[in-house]
Amino acid sequence: MKNKHDPRHLKRISNMQAVFAYQLGNSAKISPDYHQIIKELPRLDQIISDNAPKWPLEKINRVDLAILRCALWELVIQKVNPPKVIIDEAVELAKEFGTDSSSSFVNGVMGSAIKRLNIPVTSPPAPHD
Repeated sequence: MKNKHDPRHLKRISNMQAVFAYQLGNSAKISPDYHQIIKELPRLDQIISDNAPKWPLEKINRVDLAILRCALWELVIQKVNPPKVIIDEAVELAKEFGTDSSSSFVNGVMGSAIKRLNIPVTSPPAPHD
């Protein structure tokens, strides 16, 4: 996150807040990607469960869960931004909105998911002319 007013950061906050509201049974808060994220919850939740096996979904802090769902949607479904950017943003959101341990938990689950799903974190080197 380079700037708290960056439109991409603000969009991620909006998505996270909408998913958080959905988890509480309130769908009044809608974000640009809300319906696409909600549609993929079974797949996203399976990825979270696979990568946080000691934490059943109902035991995960609701803010952390919303952040993970949005970040994994961006990483696995949307595939627009580089994985490192998605992870960094998820950790920043966890620091900003979660508990003291949220950022390390989110980072751990995202790191595990990237390894398990075999997603490269760095870009391949540019070809030389």
